[in-house]
Amino acid sequence: MRGVSAAGIKHDRLHTMIDEQALDWVIRIRDPDFSDWEDFTQWLEADPAHGSAYDRLADWDEGLPAMVPPARPLPQPANDPGEPGWKRWRTGGFATAAAAVLAVGVYMAVPRADPYTVSTGAGEQREVALADGTRIALNGDTSLRLDRKNPRFAALDRGEAVFTVRHDEANPFRVNVGNAVLQDAGTVFNVTRVGGVMRVGVSEGKVIFNPEAQAIDLPAGKALRLAESNGTATTFAIAHDAVASWQHGQLVFDNAPIGDVAADIGRNLGVTVRADPAVSARTFTGTIGLDRDASRFFGAAAPLMGLAAARQGDAWVLKEGDGASR
Repeated sequence: MRGVSAAGIKHDRLHTMIDEQALDWVIRIRDPDFSDWEDFTQWLEADPAHGSAYDRLADWDEGLPAMVPPARPLPQPANDPGEPGWKRWRTGGFATAAAAVLAVGVYMAVPRADPYTVSTGAGEQREVALADGTRIALNGDTSLRLDRKNPRFAALDRGEAVFTVRHDEANPFRVNVGNAVLQDAGTVFNVTRVGGVMRVGVSEGKVIFNPEAQAIDLPAGKALRLAESNGTATTFAIAHDAVASWQHGQLVFDNAPIGDVAADIGRNLGVTVRADPAVSARTFTGTIGLDRDASRFFGAAAPLMGLAAARQGDAWVLKEGDGASR
């Protein structure tokens, strides 16, 4: 144990991205209401190391009570033989006990999590203040996981949120989005996750994308788009007023695919919006004012994009046309 500290063990064994994700899955699966088996399976299949990390932490979680030796009386004076079993445990079983205590120490280095979920319905907005001073504003149709024991953690499962983070270089704030990790460096940034695509735009400070892997720096005015299916990440410039513009009653787009535009509109209006495959990859640059009246909104927004908006059942579809909504 010479030269090994609790901080060192924590860093070497648990402060890798894979171990953090594995511990997150152990905690989530412990919940009787857990149902996200498809995402869990995809995470396991993404890298053989994921399964190994999960099995190790799950084993520790299940065997924790057994690894802690039962309470025993203090050693008796030399002239008192004490309880026979105590001396045998101290001699013959010392190495095994020491190994168990080491395992428990490593596992307990991470505080036991107390996760909870904050969510919004389509068209609903909500703001959350964390104990460390960080503020998170959730847009419509969003699900965000937080931890009462760790105010420096969040996981965006779907939707959109803007993070105004109190910077702490010694304890950086991290946002898990699927298998990706976003780490703040004194930051205001907006994150979306919809349909297997993650987008992050930075308006202040800097975000580090996957700090233990690609470690891509995203300073203010920079954005990143990640296709989760193949791990392809692309970066691009973004106007400051385009980051979290939904908070100001408008949507600002800079060369955004119509498919992304449709998802953003639907999240904000609380309606289902789809892009016809023929126009989904086409890009749009401009500002659209939000209007809760969907017919009025599409009547103005569709021509601005050079498209038509048609009502199909309960959904609106953006498609080729003369721009007239109906």
